[in-house]
Amino acid sequence: MLWSALQIGLLAYAGLAALIYFRQDALVFQAAMDRGFQATPASMGLRFDSLTLTTDDGEKLDAWHVPARNTAGARALVIVFHGNAGNVGHRLDYLRMFHDLGYASLIFDYRGYGRSSGQPSEDGTYLDAAAAWRHGTQTLGYPATKIVLFGESLGAAVATQLAAIQRPGALVLASTFTSVPDLGSAIYPWLPVRLLARIRYDTRKRLATVGTPVLVIHSRSDDIIPFTHGEQLFAAAKPPKRFLEIEGGHNDGFVFGREAWIRELDDFLRLALERPAAHTSPALQ
Repeated sequence: MLWSALQIGLLAYAGLAALIYFRQDALVFQAAMDRGFQATPASMGLRFDSLTLTTDDGEKLDAWHVPARNTAGARALVIVFHGNAGNVGHRLDYLRMFHDLGYASLIFDYRGYGRSSGQPSEDGTYLDAAAAWRHGTQTLGYPATKIVLFGESLGAAVATQLAAIQRPGALVLASTFTSVPDLGSAIYPWLPVRLLARIRYDTRKRLATVGTPVLVIHSRSDDIIPFTHGEQLFAAAKPPKRFLEIEGGHNDGFVFGREAWIRELDDFLRLALERPAAHTSPALQ
């Protein structure tokens, strides 16, 4: 009887491990969630250009460009990398926030999300990010020093990989993880997640190589990604860097918080984008 129970337990354990290994894409990428939802910036009174970005491997990405409110020009371009669920239509508040602060913004759906073609994958999201960067620098004509990469949750991991290759004016990481294996190990402590993980998104490792000003945003009340992930990312980042502690749950959204948080974000971006290349402002240390 005991042996039968043990066998059943081992089979269940092996089955769960197999599920984690073979179904990682479905666990990490929630592309099907509200895929048909497509509110646009026009619903917030924002003028925008609807775009199609083509990746190096031929995927077509749905994207929006929201020009700055100042017709004389934007302070900079913010490329927004959204999280692992939903689509660009769920991130209108970010576009409104950056528009009100005087920035132009570019947001896109990863492959397999929203109206974008293909199936999501870690390497695929990196190609998607490269296509957005290419559009920002080559088509829209922004110099790298006038581009901000803003990533939320999984999007921050994608933004960090791009920042490790390019040299944007600033990198903002909102409510993100150190790596997928780190987060998975906390969620499934009884499984050998680090051995099973095919999707890595090793943000902490890459962040140590980023040479641009970094702002890490995290809440102690985050109910999905523990606050310690934000602390570890901040420790891994090179100066100049800043940490912004906010409140609320993981999906409450930074822009739904206090005006003081937005002011601090604005102050960080101002200092990061205005600093001379060879000089670091003490306020950003």
